[in-house]
Amino acid sequence: MAINGVNGVIDVNKAIATVVKTGKVVLGSKRAIDATRMGKAKLVILASNCPSNVREDIGYYARLSQIPIHVYRGNSIDLGEVCGKIFTVAAMAIREPGDSEILKLAEESNV
Repeated sequence: MAINGVNGVIDVNKAIATVVKTGKVVLGSKRAIDATRMGKAKLVILASNCPSNVREDIGYYARLSQIPIHVYRGNSIDLGEVCGKIFTVAAMAIREPGDSEILKLAEESNV
């Protein structure tokens, strides 16, 4: 998956894999909600099949804290796989981007 960013095309899967390896991320719905509520996230990524109650909670706190949300085109199994995990990931919060260009997705954010 690629998205047009400021300096060209961003490979979303590569950016997520890089941020998981080099940055600081929070995986899981409950932890992502907490990071968003506390204003500690710089970007939130939701799987396309993220439960509506989680999506609503994160959306509410993200609006209050002005944190962008990006909806990943794959489902939670795909997102977990991209993160290098053997479990599903419905939501994740990026606290530090590391060597990734993941924050460029913030300009393409949508809920």
